[in-house]
This record gives sequence, structure tokens and C-alpha cells, in this order.
Amino acid sequence: MKLIATLLLLCASIVASAQTPAPIRDKSYKKAIEAARRFIDSLRQSQHLPGLSVAVGNRDKILWAEGFGYADLENQVPVNIHSNFRMGSVSKVITTLAVGRLYQQGMLDLDAPVQQYLPAFPAKPYPITARQLAGHLAGIRHYGPNDPTNVPKRYKSVQESLSIFSSDSLLFKPGTNYNYSTYGYSLLSAVVESAARKDFLSYLRDSIWQPLGMLHTAPDYSDSIIAGRVRFYEVLKDGTAINAAQVDNSYKWAGGGLLSTPSDLVLMVQGLLQHRLLDAPTLQLLFTSQQLENGKKTNVGIGWRINETREGVRYIHHGGLIDGGRTFLLFFPDSGLIFAVASNTHNAQLNINEAMKVLAMF
Repeated sequence: MKLIATLLLLCASIVASAQTPAPIRDKSYKKAIEAARRFIDSLRQSQHLPGLSVAVGNRDKILWAEGFGYADLENQVPVNIHSNFRMGSVSKVITTLAVGRLYQQGMLDLDAPVQQYLPAFPAKPYPITARQLAGHLAGIRHYGPNDPTNVPKRYKSVQESLSIFSSDSLLFKPGTNYNYSTYGYSLLSAVVESAARKDFLSYLRDSIWQPLGMLHTAPDYSDSIIAGRVRFYEVLKDGTAINAAQVDNSYKWAGGGLLSTPSDLVLMVQGLLQHRLLDAPTLQLLFTSQQLENGKKTNVGIGWRINETREGVRYIHHGGLIDGGRTFLLFFPDSGLIFAVASNTHNAQLNINEAMKVLAMF
């Protein structure tokens, strides 16, 4: 009986270890990882964050990936490298890969009016294009105080979610101004669906996530059991964590409704830099700033934000802020260094400064 009990414990231990992946730590970067671990954990503690996950890579491999704190405070479940976090607006740059792929295959005309793909979408005084939607130049509004998003509602399709804003007037003539718009990405996802002849989420899964090995990226279905999904929190001023408000993100899959991990985000960027999904001209299109009619650059390409350091080194980035989530992704396309981080509270302060400090250690 003792032998059987021992074997059962051993089997349980093996299963548990298989279900809880170990951190990734490249021995060549031991000092950098030790310094980065201290820095990231200090952020978690000083900001009273329930949980954090981080990954650093180059164009060839993940150098470091680790979880900090808790994915679930009530059950004391630690964060691991496969814990799924809300991406918020980092979902937008994942969407741009679908746009780029369809463009590359000649299936999507970035400069055609959206009615070419969505004849039922109400015509506006000026045409709207996929390029303008991707760069926030289309004049589509962002969230409004009377939008039906505070009460969780399941939108059965991308097309149905357009009803929130489809009848509204444009904020300006497309191309003449910049207005950040998650709803613009909802419309863009409907264009992607039509061009791909496949529903948006299935197209992402089959044509983006699976080819790039993003096995822990998925829609944030509010009513589904999703392995590894963290619990979502709000941190009060005194540092106390409470459960974040319940939401259903089906109205904005493309602009803020996805789950993923920092490791998957690093794999995504690696796939881009290695041209495993998009060729060099298409990647250049994504990473080149659009401009207004007056010639002013927006520092936003096809979704991605483009900036330079004081030394003139270009870096690409995007952040995400959502109920129960904060995510940030930054990389240097020339050197190939990549940083991604996610937390299960929107209160986390994780942005360019933190990314630069960690990447400097590598």
C-alpha cells in the first residue's frame, strides 16, 4: 500500500509539474535576469499588484519568462508563464497581422471604401478605408458615456457589435485628424471577416496564432472555461485588491477582447522579424507612420506605434488598459530585443519607462 501511495504521489507531482511550466531563464543572461527579476518584483510590491507576467526575447528565442504574484488571490494560485491575461488594446496589434496577411495575399485593398466589403454599413459623407481605420484616422468615435458596455452583453457576431456606433456621425473628414478608436477596430475586424471569407476569431486562430505558435492566445469569452485565465482585480488606494467589474468583451474582439501571455507576444514579434508570416514590404507597411492630409506624421502605422530614442534608435510598441488588465509590448526591430509584460489589474503602471529599463539590462 505504501508503494502504491508513493507512486500515486509521484504521478500527481509529475502532472502538477507539467501543468505548471517553469520560468525560462537563459544561462547566458544570468546577471541580467537576476537584475530584471528584482526590478519587476519591486514594481509588483510597490504597486500592490496581484500578479505579473513578463517575457524578454531576441529575434531567435525567449531569453527570460517568469510569473510573479498570484493569478487567483482567493485560491492562492501563482502566476506562471502560461497564465492568460487580458490584452486590452494590445489586441489591436494582433489584429493588424490579419490585416497585413490579407493585404499581402491581395485579398484586402487598404484604400477601398469599407462598403466594398460591407455593403450594409451606413455610408458617411466621406469614404472610410481600412488603412484609415487601422491608423485611427477614419473619424470613427471612441467610447461614449451612453454606450451599452457597462452591463455585460454577449454580441453574437462582429456585425452585431457595429450597431453601437454605425449610425453615428464621423468626428471629422477621414485623413484630416487622429482620434484613437477601439470601435474603428471593430469595423476593421468586420472588413477582415469579409475579405477572408471567414469569421474574425477563426481567421486569427488559423492564420495568425497557430502559424506563430501562439498557443495561449484566445478570445476572452466571459461564459467559457479557459485554462490558465487569471482572475481580474482592481487595486484600491490603500493597496487592497477587489474583484474587477464583470465585463463581456464581445463588442470589441479586435480592439480589446483577447487573452494572451507575454511569452506569446514575444513569439508573435519573433515571427514578424523572421518574416514567417509577413514579407519585408508588408512588415515595413505596418511599421511606417501614417500621416494626415497636411503631411503631419501620426507616429502610428497600421496599428503599431513608432518612436525613436534620443539616440535615434527606432522602437515599436503598444499598450493595453482594460478592466482587470494592463499589458505593454515594446521591441527594437533592428536589434531584435523584445519586452512584454501583463498584469491582472488595470492599476499597474507598466509602460515605455519600465520596458526600457528591463531591456537595458539585456
